[in-house]
Amino acid sequence: MNLSELLKNLRTEEIIGGTDVEITGLSTDSRLTKSGNLFFCYKGCNHDSHNDIAEAVQKGAAAVICERKLNCNITQIITAKGREQIAPAARAFYGFADKKLKIIAVTGTNGKTTTTYMLESIFKAAGKKTGVIGTLGVSYGGVFISPELTTPDPIYLHSVFADMVAAGTEYVFMEVSAHALYFDKINGIRFETGIFTNCTQDHLDFFKNMREYSECKKLLFKEGRCRRAVINSDDALGVALLSEVKGAMSYGIDNPADVFAVNVRESIEGISFVLNLFDSLYEVKLNLTALHNVYNAMAAAACAKLCGLEIGVIAKGLLGLKSVPGRLEHIAKYNGAEIFVDFAHTPDGLEKSLQSLKKLCKGKLYCLFGCGGNRDKLKRPLMGAVAAKYADFCILTSDNPRFEDPYDIIRDIEEGIKSSGRQYVTVTERDVATEYAINLLADGDILLVAGKGGEQYQEIAGIKHSYNDNTVIKNIIG
Repeated sequence: MNLSELLKNLRTEEIIGGTDVEITGLSTDSRLTKSGNLFFCYKGCNHDSHNDIAEAVQKGAAAVICERKLNCNITQIITAKGREQIAPAARAFYGFADKKLKIIAVTGTNGKTTTTYMLESIFKAAGKKTGVIGTLGVSYGGVFISPELTTPDPIYLHSVFADMVAAGTEYVFMEVSAHALYFDKINGIRFETGIFTNCTQDHLDFFKNMREYSECKKLLFKEGRCRRAVINSDDALGVALLSEVKGAMSYGIDNPADVFAVNVRESIEGISFVLNLFDSLYEVKLNLTALHNVYNAMAAAACAKLCGLEIGVIAKGLLGLKSVPGRLEHIAKYNGAEIFVDFAHTPDGLEKSLQSLKKLCKGKLYCLFGCGGNRDKLKRPLMGAVAAKYADFCILTSDNPRFEDPYDIIRDIEEGIKSSGRQYVTVTERDVATEYAINLLADGDILLVAGKGGEQYQEIAGIKHSYNDNTVIKNIIG
């Protein structure tokens, strides 16, 4: 693509050099830059890529978008905010592939992954060709790509959209994180529907306070970004959004809503309820348990109905979803006890999962979990307090300690447990802790292994070691 054509879609302040330059690709990493690439420079939170221009030129960059004049011999396009130009440049370079897809965005602290999987199952039941982008990776048309970020960076994201279009994909269900909204990763995309699940404490290592975090979540619903909105009326931020977003549809159980559920019945095997979908009633069954999955199902059903699908097809699609990797996933029955793996890594997420399992537990409820290193420290004692409130016994262990000492993380969690008087042990090695917990189980007990969900790694001192809770559990029980 010629640089002059690409620049028609960008905001520029000054251009130094010629624009009749052929661009072969886009790059934000000087180490990965290739001949003919347009390289982006901007000042980030921890790194200023203007310092990498020499390497980018050496690797063959043909032009650079930057925030200040640089000492280099390639065309420079100077702009106020380099990062803001990445998304529009990526859209243009990949032929505005996003316009050829019907994209549904899901944002919220918890429930994003499950909601996208429910939507995928529903639309497949309706005979549609679908794609999913999120925490568990990218999938479409028989292709699966391992995950890196919940919402991919714009260059990769739009390249995926282009591949999806080539594969004949019609609908895409993608998770949109608060970080993606903050860093303008989705700028320019016109979503068919935006879904809001909930907003509870998380990522305060980055956003500093809940007000900043909440305001960032609201960015998905700014005017012109979503054709339709589906919002949780039982969430405080959801209530605020419903008063601000024109024409938004609501779902909930406790507060009045356009879509709601009654006669909810939970069991280990799954959950059933009567769904009122815009005044149409239908008996719905899920293979997933826990009340929060009723909320996820209502969000998915509301979205599907607004997209023109019939309630019978929607119910069929919901029933067709057998499980979501690491989302309150029933892994095994052992010694008369049930074992679940869950991604719950926030106080609210852990509370909802334990609350649901407590209602189903006939014996003792065990909770094994840790907290991620170099992330929100304030939530650690809160998660300890939640675990102590619902579980009969807690096993504290490592999650992804990253560059922190696992013992320091566990000590932070302990602060929330000690005052409760609840019994607990600490076992730093996660696989050893898991085996210890499994050996405690007796008939009627339930073990929740929380925090990592479907992750395929454990990050320690900057290295990602192969690790999966599901695999470890199955190896232990044979």
